[in-house]
Amino acid sequence: PSDKPLRLPLQDVYKIGGIGTVPVGRVETGILKPGMVVTFGPSGLTTEVKSVEMHHEALSEALPGDNVGFNVKNVAVKDLKRGFVASYSKDDPAKEAANFTSQVIIMNHPGQIGNGYAPVLDCHTSHIAVKFSEILTKIDRRSGKELEKEPKFLKNGDAGLIKMVPTKPMVVETFSEYPPLGRFAVRDMRQTVAVGVIKNVEKKDPTGAKVTKSAAKK
Repeated sequence: PSDKPLRLPLQDVYKIGGIGTVPVGRVETGILKPGMVVTFGPSGLTTEVKSVEMHHEALSEALPGDNVGFNVKNVAVKDLKRGFVASYSKDDPAKEAANFTSQVIIMNHPGQIGNGYAPVLDCHTSHIAVKFSEILTKIDRRSGKELEKEPKFLKNGDAGLIKMVPTKPMVVETFSEYPPLGRFAVRDMRQTVAVGVIKNVEKKDPTGAKVTKSAAKK
């Protein structure tokens, strides 16, 4: 929805001769406009958007569902990568997740999943290993009722609330606020072993992130 704050997960970042650095991705929520100051999570890098393009045409604004490229000032290609999320610097900017709690359903795992399990999470455009630090509860997957506190493990068909810690800087959001950034697939052994939705996120404040000159003036 366009009335929510901007979230645009990057699919790629290009260097285009004569233009500069151009991140590419789909607007999931909010609006992206030229002249806007954006903050990229998880790094906190903040800069001005010079132009926004879709299918080689300049846009005055990009809306949810639009796949766009946008040119950013004074940012090196190496400072941005797939999985970073662009957001408006003045409206709930995207931040690194310190940890998050998810409701997970185990689907195709041959064994048992316990504390310390560290599979890859596919969430929006990021693929990052995440540690299951604590299985908080086992729940009934239909009613959501709690069946057991702090179970030792979960197996196929089980659902649970799990506290997760990313192994690398990562941006996620709660499903209730930003649905496309709040659902994920859990991958292991080259298949999807579980799916989940994020119930709450503890965020880190960026330390010493770069703010480009043009962004600082705004």
